[in-house]
Amino acid sequence: METTVNPISAGDTAWVLISTALVLLMTAPGLALFYGGMVRRKNVLAVLMQCFVCLALISVLWVVYGYSLAFSKGSGFMGSLDWFMLKGVGQEADGTYSTTIPHVLFMIFQGMFAVITPALIIGSFAERMKFSAFLVFTVLWLTLVYCPLAHMVWSVGGFIRDMGALDFAGGTVVHMNAGIAGLVTALYLGKRLGADKPGMHNVPFVVIGASLLWFGWFGFNAGSALAANGLAAQAFVTTNTAAAMAALSWAFLEWIFSGKPTMVGAASGAVAGLVAITPACGFVDVGGALWIGAIVSVLCYGMVAFVKPKFGYDDTLDAFGVHAIGGLWGALATGLFCTKLVNGAGADGLFLGNMGQLVTQVKACGITILYVASATWVICFVVDKVMGIRVTQEEEMMGLDLTQHHERAYTILD
Repeated sequence: METTVNPISAGDTAWVLISTALVLLMTAPGLALFYGGMVRRKNVLAVLMQCFVCLALISVLWVVYGYSLAFSKGSGFMGSLDWFMLKGVGQEADGTYSTTIPHVLFMIFQGMFAVITPALIIGSFAERMKFSAFLVFTVLWLTLVYCPLAHMVWSVGGFIRDMGALDFAGGTVVHMNAGIAGLVTALYLGKRLGADKPGMHNVPFVVIGASLLWFGWFGFNAGSALAANGLAAQAFVTTNTAAAMAALSWAFLEWIFSGKPTMVGAASGAVAGLVAITPACGFVDVGGALWIGAIVSVLCYGMVAFVKPKFGYDDTLDAFGVHAIGGLWGALATGLFCTKLVNGAGADGLFLGNMGQLVTQVKACGITILYVASATWVICFVVDKVMGIRVTQEEEMMGLDLTQHHERAYTILD
């Protein structure tokens, strides 16, 4: 009598389930508190609401059609609706994306990446977008920007994947994608009223949020190995190393240029390091991770402290300065530091004699920037013309907590 061998690994399944929960935690409460602490008191609930609603809204859209558009067979640019409403996505391994875990688990793990990406964009347009416009923008952006890019980079048959570009956990798909979209929305919406005035209302929120992001990022990066194995451990170590190095280097840069290191600066540096190591974590050794973490703070600090004030764009919470620039550096650094000694399925980089991998990474970044910027601008334009995208001056002055949600975060005592 023949017996059927079940290819599902209990250990791999348990690890990816935990990783999925860790990535969920990155959005709410991690990102919500990180962003919420940086805005003015009158807008904190609006930011928390936007992050929380991203978790709910994308979770629904992803199982209905988002996963199918991103990962099912289609063209090199977009999937089909073969897996609409998760038809055919079950408890068995599919053999392509999931070889030792259930296909439905791979789907929901990827769903948490889809959740946090539009939430990251909030950091650029915070304090001035209508909530109704935010909902429509998020639906359109998931459908027309995130799903196609995820398909191109990660799906079998995807255009950028077939070029040979490496992106272990989302340098292009998540961070460059969100950061470029953030800059476009910030430019389209224009500056906030009083953008030159201090806005950060709760530094402990920022620190707690950054710490939760660091914690959850192990699921983001190490979980992308999709197995409880040595590659997951390697990604875990490189992730922690780059984050720690970037936190230190950002603090030292502040010490040099402003005379004092700050808590918010160290937290921002850690997040920048996490962003930069994301595409590289499963392809580089610890030496590469140290260099990636050290250099990303120089680049992102320069954008936030010098470039943004010089050009005057209102990237509210520096989503572009940290995520787009950090993600770009991480994607390019992958082409510099990657080694087959870490991941035989990857490639050797420029520092091991393979100039071609760096060229491929540059091409992938260029395609990402052009596609995301143009598609996001069109979405902003359409939403604005149909329903208006920005709150009125009176609503902005009163605060989005009251005008958009009829709530306030703090009780005003007589």
